[in-house]
Amino acid sequence: MYEQIASNKRRSILLVLGALLLLGAVGYALGLIYASGPVGLVIALVIAGFLSIGSYRYGDKVVLASARAREVTAEQEPRLHNVVEGLAIAAGTPKPRVYIVPEQAPNAFATGRNPDHSSMAVTQGLLDMMNRVELEGVIGHEMSHVVDRDILLGTIVATLVGAVVLISEFFMRSWFWGGVGGRRGNDRNGGAAGAVLLAVGFVLLILAPIFGQLIRFAVSRQREYLADAQGAMLTRYPPGLASALRKIAASPAAMRSANNATAHLWLNQPSRVEGDKMGALEKLFNTHPPIADRIKRLEEM
Repeated sequence: MYEQIASNKRRSILLVLGALLLLGAVGYALGLIYASGPVGLVIALVIAGFLSIGSYRYGDKVVLASARAREVTAEQEPRLHNVVEGLAIAAGTPKPRVYIVPEQAPNAFATGRNPDHSSMAVTQGLLDMMNRVELEGVIGHEMSHVVDRDILLGTIVATLVGAVVLISEFFMRSWFWGGVGGRRGNDRNGGAAGAVLLAVGFVLLILAPIFGQLIRFAVSRQREYLADAQGAMLTRYPPGLASALRKIAASPAAMRSANNATAHLWLNQPSRVEGDKMGALEKLFNTHPPIADRIKRLEEM
């Protein structure tokens, strides 16, 4: 299990570096096409910097608002607060603020830039469906995300991918409406080599959003496996989370507040349709590993 945790951390670091390299390559390709040299790379990094600062400061508020989450007190939800407080003590971290999402689909997420500024939200459906042991398994999973600063990692990756998509879309719109002006009259590379580089740049800018999404999905999936393992260690009872995941998989309820931007934050892939009716394309682009695989790993612990 410890080897799995270490492996997941190494893979996450490599994937973040991959996102940075992709952003740099997109910026360089843009500069190559517009004959501006390293200027494109600088612009790409500046855009990513502004997006990262905004996400770091206000990302948690945006996520909670998009989910229509409302904060609840210990008097309103004593069982939930008791479980969150107990696991926060066990993890050695401040108690997160507690929220309820008005959804019947069983799910949960944690958000915040660090353990001192964290929030935890569960859907009403999850709270109604889970017994205490299962609820502890879910909260243990989300507490692991808080302790490991996975939310910050997810924000960084989402921001880098967002910058890639933004730059690529800008290029495509510019190309569609006004061509790629400037490069023909000031082509620094010239000849066949220049033509090849320009072709590579075009292809990279077109495919970059797809590569970026694949990186985001890979980061999310690895962190889910890691949070499952660490959450089970925190509760000292892997069957609790495994049982909760079985109930979540069997639930027919759809989630009205599901969206692609925050999908990677949830305990399980949120969907606007019932699980059995989810299309093949939606399953292909899931940000989470299959629940059956997660349960199998928990049973092997």
